[in-house]
Amino acid sequence: MEHLANQITLRGTLASLPQFSHENHGHRFFRFLLEVPRLSGAVDILPVVAQEEILNAADLSAGEMLTVTGQVRSHNIRSDGRRHLLIFVFPTKILCEDGEPQNAVTLEGTLCREPTYRRTPLGREICDVMLAVPRAFKRADYLPCILWGRTAQETAQCHTRDKLRVQGRLQSRAYTKVTEGGSEERTAYEISALSAELLSNA
Repeated sequence: MEHLANQITLRGTLASLPQFSHENHGHRFFRFLLEVPRLSGAVDILPVVAQEEILNAADLSAGEMLTVTGQVRSHNIRSDGRRHLLIFVFPTKILCEDGEPQNAVTLEGTLCREPTYRRTPLGREICDVMLAVPRAFKRADYLPCILWGRTAQETAQCHTRDKLRVQGRLQSRAYTKVTEGGSEERTAYEISALSAELLSNA
């Protein structure tokens, strides 16, 4: 089932009040950022795009702590003649409640390209995969995942069309993009996997 193949729960602090994003099939959608601290002390700043009815039920105020449950979604846009993959959280429920920070993602999907295995300059093993996670109406979300250590080694042996279950967290990562006009500071969003399991393709 689609909703079981893509689940995320976040608990963090509302960084700013939601702003109108777009309208689709008569529904209005709003975007806001949620700040979710890691155990390391770093903070992930994650985009959330919510339907107006979901927001109205929560009655948000800036700076308060929220629990967001829903799915990780992707959307392809064209800008400057190039395609960009937008990653965001699509909530089915938002609650105003205090508690420990939380960032938990479970995905089940199909590898849509060969894994990329590499080592950092310090020798840390990394494997990058792109997971196609099914959505309703025969659509899919294309979600980048990064795996580490032994999990990276094992996943590097997988191939396109293999099915994986990945558990981890959604993270934000700042990087510098060098362009013809100079360098730009950008933010990438990806699932940092704690575990990955190869599923039967049957």
